[in-house]
Amino acid sequence: MIQDLWNTVSKYPKFIIAVVVGVILNALAPLVPLFKRPLSAIALVGFFVGSFAFLSFTLRAMLGLN
Repeated sequence: MIQDLWNTVSKYPKFIIAVVVGVILNALAPLVPLFKRPLSAIALVGFFVGSFAFLSFTLRAMLGLN
């Protein structure tokens, strides 16, 4: 009985990983056509870099990191 419980519980991490990967793939699927044209690809990469820099600077300021 306990073995069945642990067998069932051990399936949850695999399920969670599959759900997270599925959500990420579905979120990025509409962006794939934008990478086919050079101008929109440059704009999209610039947006991602700018968003990462903004998030990084904001978290550094909030956490007091130098």
